[in-house]
Amino acid sequence: MPFALYLLALAVFVMGTSEFMLAGLLPSIATDLDVTLGTAGLLTSAFAVGMVVGAPLMAAFARRWPPRRTLIVCLVVFAGCHVIGAITPMFALLLATRVLSALANAGFLAVALSTATTLVSENRKGRAVSILLSGTTIATVAGVPAGALLGTAMGWRTTFSAIALLCVPAAFGVLRGVVNQPGRAMSAALSPKLRTELGELGSPRLRLAMALGALVNGATFAAFTFLAPVVTETAGLTEQWIPLVLVMFGAGSFLGVTIAGRLSDRRPGLVLGVGGPLLLAGWVGMALVASYPVLFGVLVLVQGTLSFGVGSTLITRVLYAASGAPTMGGSYATAALNIGAAAGPVLGAVAFTLGLGTLAPLWVAVALTAIALALTPVAGRARTTVAAERVR
Repeated sequence: MPFALYLLALAVFVMGTSEFMLAGLLPSIATDLDVTLGTAGLLTSAFAVGMVVGAPLMAAFARRWPPRRTLIVCLVVFAGCHVIGAITPMFALLLATRVLSALANAGFLAVALSTATTLVSENRKGRAVSILLSGTTIATVAGVPAGALLGTAMGWRTTFSAIALLCVPAAFGVLRGVVNQPGRAMSAALSPKLRTELGELGSPRLRLAMALGALVNGATFAAFTFLAPVVTETAGLTEQWIPLVLVMFGAGSFLGVTIAGRLSDRRPGLVLGVGGPLLLAGWVGMALVASYPVLFGVLVLVQGTLSFGVGSTLITRVLYAASGAPTMGGSYATAALNIGAAAGPVLGAVAFTLGLGTLAPLWVAVALTAIALALTPVAGRARTTVAAERVR
């Protein structure tokens, strides 16, 4: 694999750490800026909304730019937002920087996904996507706990400053690793018009691929967001076990994207046909054995592996389905990821607040995964129809 892919993954790691780190920083942010914890939670929602809107918006705005320029601009904006966030005494300004940094994050990931697939042969898109998304999974394993520890020891503003500093080597990696090819501008000029690329969203194959990716990612984040109360209230463990459980899930997610990266190009049907039902059974199993700490811990690792293995394969399917939108395809994949990341926790929170118990978000994950499995045969028929039309 080209070394540039790993440099892009470094930047995705930095941005992924920023996206998830607020889970451990919200109480101190709320106290420091004199807002309620619920108000501070808007920082998470703002980032998620910015990611969903930002992917297609940034990709459309910069579609004629060389990829390296777009990636660098996104990194500079992202770093600048964290510098401002680290020094501002106003919650409103911090909220605005979270929205803007999410736009930059979404733009970076959308362009990085499209760029990654151009660095490898046509039949290795899945492997390229898995390397890129490994940056996010490593962020959940190492970056987020490290950010939480740094914030606890030296204050939440220090964590924001550290994210800004980490953007420097990431930007250097992009400058060194992503080369602006001489023919790139010509390729951009010859690419389909924006209206044509947006028209690809009318394709049933692409819409189904995006829906499946959003559903599985929504299930993942519905469960992941509310693992802490399951650990303490249902499994009966102390709060000290929460970071370990989250790290186990993150370790499983890294394993999942690594395995899927080697199979999603050549054997996507195997990953989805076997992994999908196992994923559904695993969410059911987690809900049923949550009061047994050892069994619950094992399933946390397994579900991290399955959810990101199946999820990354589905995102690869989005890129294949969006082959007619070379400059916007990455944004469609990013939007699918983040629609799930935004909707899953909301659905989990609604179920949680309706008095359905701490296991309610796990049953939301069951429902979303079941819907995805029900749609999978329809997506398969759509791929078959497209292939038949191409043969004619």
